[in-house]
Amino acid sequence: MAWMTYISHWFEQDDWYEGLQRANMSQVRQVGLLAAGCQPWNKDVCVANGDRFAYCATLAIYIYQLDHRYNEFKLHAIMSEHKKTITAISWCPHNPDLFASGSTDNLVIIWNVAEQKVIAKLDNTKGNKSQKHVLRPESLEGTDEEDPVTALEWDPLSTDYLLVANLHRGIRLVDSESLCCITTFNFPSAVASVQCLAWVPSAPGMFITGDSQVGVLRVWNVSRATPVDNFKLKKTGFHCLHVLNSPPRKKFSIQSPTKNHYTSSTSEAVPPPTLTQNQAFSVPPGHAVCCFLDGGVGLYDMGAKKWDFLRDLGHVETIFDCKFKPDDPSLLATASFDGTIKVWDINTLTAVCTSPGNEGVIYSLSWAPGDLNCIAGATSRNGAFIWDIKKGKIVQRFNEHGKNGIFCIAWSHKDSKRIATCSGDGYCIIQTVDGKVLHKYKHPAAVFGCDWSQNNRDMIATGCEDKNVRVYYVTTSSDQPLKVFSGHTEKVFHVRWSPLREGILCSGSDDGSVRIWDYTQDACINILRGHTAPVRGLMWNTEIPYLLISGSWDYTIKVWDTREGTCLDTVYDHGADVYGLTCHPRRPFTMASCSRDSTVRLWSLTPLITPLQINILADRSWEEIIGNTDCAVEQGMPPLLCGKVSRDIKQEIEKLSGNPRVKKLRWFSECLSPPGGSDNLWDLVAVIKGQDDSLLPQNYCKGIMHLKHLITFRTSEAQELTTVKMSKFGGGIGVPTKEERLKEAAEIHLRLGQIRRYCELMVELGEWDKALSVAPGVSVKYWKKLMQRRADQLIQEDKDDVIPYCVAIGDVKKLVHFFMSRGQLKEALLVAQAACEGNMQTFHVSTPRGSSCSDDIYKEDFNELLQEACRELAEWYFQDGRAVLAACCHLAVDNIELAMAYLIRGNELELAVCVGTVLGELAGPATHYALELLARKCMMIPTCFPSTGYRNLAVDLLLMTPDSELQLVKLCAFYPGCTEEIDDLHEKCKLPTVEECMQLAETAHADGNIFETIKYYLLSQEPEKALPIGIDFIKEYISSSNWTLDTIYPVLDLLSYVRTEKLVLHTCTEARNELLILCGYVGALLAIRRQYQSIVPALYEYTSQLLKRRKVSVPIKIEHLSEELDAWRACTQSVNRSSEESPYTPPSDSQRMVYATLLKRLKEEPLRGIIGPDYVTGSNLPSHSDIHISCLTGLKIQGPVFFLEDGKSTISLNDALMWAKVNPFSPLGTGIRLNPF
Repeated sequence: MAWMTYISHWFEQDDWYEGLQRANMSQVRQVGLLAAGCQPWNKDVCVANGDRFAYCATLAIYIYQLDHRYNEFKLHAIMSEHKKTITAISWCPHNPDLFASGSTDNLVIIWNVAEQKVIAKLDNTKGNKSQKHVLRPESLEGTDEEDPVTALEWDPLSTDYLLVANLHRGIRLVDSESLCCITTFNFPSAVASVQCLAWVPSAPGMFITGDSQVGVLRVWNVSRATPVDNFKLKKTGFHCLHVLNSPPRKKFSIQSPTKNHYTSSTSEAVPPPTLTQNQAFSVPPGHAVCCFLDGGVGLYDMGAKKWDFLRDLGHVETIFDCKFKPDDPSLLATASFDGTIKVWDINTLTAVCTSPGNEGVIYSLSWAPGDLNCIAGATSRNGAFIWDIKKGKIVQRFNEHGKNGIFCIAWSHKDSKRIATCSGDGYCIIQTVDGKVLHKYKHPAAVFGCDWSQNNRDMIATGCEDKNVRVYYVTTSSDQPLKVFSGHTEKVFHVRWSPLREGILCSGSDDGSVRIWDYTQDACINILRGHTAPVRGLMWNTEIPYLLISGSWDYTIKVWDTREGTCLDTVYDHGADVYGLTCHPRRPFTMASCSRDSTVRLWSLTPLITPLQINILADRSWEEIIGNTDCAVEQGMPPLLCGKVSRDIKQEIEKLSGNPRVKKLRWFSECLSPPGGSDNLWDLVAVIKGQDDSLLPQNYCKGIMHLKHLITFRTSEAQELTTVKMSKFGGGIGVPTKEERLKEAAEIHLRLGQIRRYCELMVELGEWDKALSVAPGVSVKYWKKLMQRRADQLIQEDKDDVIPYCVAIGDVKKLVHFFMSRGQLKEALLVAQAACEGNMQTFHVSTPRGSSCSDDIYKEDFNELLQEACRELAEWYFQDGRAVLAACCHLAVDNIELAMAYLIRGNELELAVCVGTVLGELAGPATHYALELLARKCMMIPTCFPSTGYRNLAVDLLLMTPDSELQLVKLCAFYPGCTEEIDDLHEKCKLPTVEECMQLAETAHADGNIFETIKYYLLSQEPEKALPIGIDFIKEYISSSNWTLDTIYPVLDLLSYVRTEKLVLHTCTEARNELLILCGYVGALLAIRRQYQSIVPALYEYTSQLLKRRKVSVPIKIEHLSEELDAWRACTQSVNRSSEESPYTPPSDSQRMVYATLLKRLKEEPLRGIIGPDYVTGSNLPSHSDIHISCLTGLKIQGPVFFLEDGKSTISLNDALMWAKVNPFSPLGTGIRLNPF
């Protein structure tokens, strides 16, 4: 196992603990990613192979992979090694894991997709210029007129045929031997022109084309000159097309009945497959990867005529700036090198609108203040403009800077009439919105940045190429600066005033530093050094006055504490220069960043203020939550909120009568949580707590609704959609003689009154409509059976037409499972809920005892279906790294237990405690578990736990749980401090003093009470005395054959809280090793019980390694461990394996016996809901720094990474959370506790 070789040296160094540096986990969490669009400059920019497809923006390649469980494509990886524009990508035809990409600097890179790494780089691959094409369209023969070829494709089955598209003369099929044209294809309109075409591998002779003016996909067959079918997919034209060789496999299938070709009057006819109107050339099943000129990318299922995946718009080039809309924290605008500004909804990560475009490069944008709904943009050649979003057009242009590039534009938020621009011409110009110039401030060189003061409406600062920062006062007539700040050694780019501290501003420079200036002192008060390249993005936090974030050309984002000038965290996820950083005052700890890698990423900064969050949960006084700026910026002060939002929340809470705790938890939770469902979650909590529906916000119906509202909202939505699209059932077929004869026979049967025979013949002819319309004449039972047969056939063909059939016969189960199989989980939920509300007629033959009992049974059935659909939808969100929305799904059906479990499994502990506290008793057990985990987090906040603040926080959290004595004992046992401090803590926890504990331990020992002995020894000044007593007790127990986990786990868990500095003493070596082995083995058993599949093998392996390398005497044998692991693997393989892996081999009898014994030991997990792996927000987001290899699996880590105590070894945060929940000690075998919470 990779893991062994990776960390075996730890086990050799038995007493490794000196100079221990606990590596910090990254504090800033990635919570969202907006992928780029597909570039429209080069041709070969989209490729597909099997269940993956890829496309490239200008500098990065995006790879999507089919998730077989949900039949949907998910972003799998972003490859960004190229420094210059990527010109082509190509998949290796015989190895689905390899593909190549080339760029304008003559570099070719070979990638391995599975391992997400570069295999080879080939430099200097220059090619020769190609010959001018020989075969000109006949209409141009003998003329000088040019008609360039826009696309060429060889027939995949033969090198004799070539499809050629010319810009003006359409498409021809050419014989490459004789160079003559076989067919010329005609377009329905003369205007249509084509720049891309692709053969359909699954249907010889078929090909598709995409129009370049408007997004029409046309399907052709070489044997006819006009299209077989046309689909209008989008308003913008196609840029390139690619057809998947093998369509993605769907996981759903119904056994088809055995074919019966002999038809008697009672046998069932075998229907032909349903055909389209264009029967002779039915549209081939196949998936086309479509890339559009606006950067849109999609995967279109031609058979089902629907998008399997569509990313409608995207920037295709560097994004220079991003800003939140002042009155809406959900809307984010971005400005790009591609000449557009786009507005995104960050809750759904979709584009809302895009500016008209063709502006050249847009360097900067600024929203109009308040709700004016306009954006000002600054361009490289075309001056500045104002875009009115509602009108969808540019309403004003500013040309004062001529053709010079404008690098920054700033709309004053204190005076909505003033806009400032600064440019390469050396001027910063202040003008009114209608274009009247108020000031022209001349600088000695280009001006790159300007920013209005947020505390003084008339003050503006600029950053200049001459390395200086200047401050101007716009109400004076003078064009000289009030202040000039010198100190940077290279040009100054952006400047930003602090929103909370008057007179403080920062500047970022090409010298790689950020300087903090105090206007009132005329001085530089701090220099932040750490970036290794020019600094671009700058952002002050709007609540914590000393928190500053910077982005740089070194690809990183750094978080600074400007009091001491220390870097609190560095984020490496972008794949290129970071240009823009922004946050919204109403969501001060959600940040957006944009980059030359053409992505926008969303981050949560909340982990930086964990103690503050816990103060709110523990209901501490306002003084420990909200403070004034002067107090908050004192060195060493814990974080305090000082901004407008927190003050507003405090004011609103103080106005409330009664218990304001519920509101306080909700309002702070909404302010601190990143987007992605927390608002939705709180709306559902309010519904469950009985809040009046009229108080629900307007956008409630856009999210996950409580099921009591779902049908009502969807019904009114349907009434609004006045146009109803009728579904077409079946279709006629061409009429050769056999069919004519069958038709004649059918007519005779009909006249003889033999309706059933007529129906069967109609089915055989594929005339389902005729058969179904007269079937009730036989009997309702027969009609229902016929409907079921039709539904089964349509499900086999994966056709949407099945829906009305299932609804008509009330076959809810089939319909729900049909939707679930296709990954249409929201549709499944809607149908199940409609059935629960009695909207589905079920034609069941009534039982003789009266139908009331069967109705109840059906109701129960539907309820079960509803729960199943909800579970599937929740699991889909959870696997997508969206635990909060998964919890919403369970709250929607009042399943509080599972909703809480999903929050805990997503490590949303603070949110779980807030919501659980409000929901009360039903959420109790889960809330208490979340509180225990949070207390563990406080106990281990690096270097801080010894501070009384953290220690007391942990106590307060535990005191919020009932029966907290044992948890408080663990806290006190683990606390490292002098006797006096420990006694203080004991007093707060109502425990005896350290000295009294020693006496109590000895008394308990004499009485033979093992548990009490261990407990009091751990609390005494000699906690190591507990180790041999506890370990001997456990060893004795597991020597017997019928021991269970529940008997030894409480003792082992308590022992594991022995103080670290005592545990790592040389004198405790043997006891430590035995404790680590027992914790490893019991951890493996707990992991099996909790279904933590990914870490079970690693825990067994860890235990075996310790047994092999350390001197111990424990009744566990290495052979026994490997036998158990094999048995577990064999007996759970059907659950764990994915469809592609090796064939299933059933477990042997001996393996079944070993596994059965194992299960007997494990018993049930007390907290039912928390079974299943942990999966934190952002686990599925690819980062560009995915270079960490997990020391548990040997595989590359996707999503958040957790560093172990040596500062080098890493595991995924998900694995770290699961490991810590079942085994508190680090996988490195050092005896150091793990704390990833």
